[in-house]
Amino acid sequence: MSIKGIFPIDKWDFKSESVLAHLPPEEFELLTANKTEKNYGKGEIIFWEGAYPAGIFYITEGKVKKYKLDKEGREQIIYVANAGELIGYHAILSEGRYPDSAAALENTKVTFIPKEDFLAALQHSDLLTRRLLKTLSHEFEVLANSLAMFAQKSVRERLAIQLIVLREKYKVNFKPGMPVEINMSRDDLASLVGTARENVVRVLTKFKEEGIVETKGRKIIVQDVNRLIEIANFK
Repeated sequence: MSIKGIFPIDKWDFKSESVLAHLPPEEFELLTANKTEKNYGKGEIIFWEGAYPAGIFYITEGKVKKYKLDKEGREQIIYVANAGELIGYHAILSEGRYPDSAAALENTKVTFIPKEDFLAALQHSDLLTRRLLKTLSHEFEVLANSLAMFAQKSVRERLAIQLIVLREKYKVNFKPGMPVEINMSRDDLASLVGTARENVVRVLTKFKEEGIVETKGRKIIVQDVNRLIEIANFK
């Protein structure tokens, strides 16, 4: 089923996939003149926090986790980027270093666009500039919602929200009534929710007992998204 109208999914999902869509041919050619493609295996690093940016990354296939490490080396996933999304451009716009790290969550194909081409395209394209500004504004809203979630929600509520969002990201050729398999390790899911692995396992077990989800190994299948939306308690 579609959750539009019953859950504000846009408040949890970046919209960078619209940045490159239907650019005028000459602007798109300028941007992609020197692009390269690379395949990343699960867990392979795309860029490190603190590194100077050499360019931007367009996810062609797969999924990427954006994360930060604390002083003890523990990982906190900030966002899961899907196919069609841009990552790594914030550091170039701010003329700084990457503010976080990015790694493949599964086998992933990424198109790399050099920094020089990205900046040249921005100088020549008012449309691209406007889209990036709009995207940055929306991403700020998404991150603000995430901060509020960690401050105000229980682990049960946070897990419900993340399962709803991940269900949308893992849809492939979706039709109403079709099950959606979320293929994510419990460690990554705990990092995304902001809690210990054992807490995620405990709450998932409760969700299974209530008939809300089904599990097959590391895969999680949402059976009752309406119940998750109730638990999420997002106003």
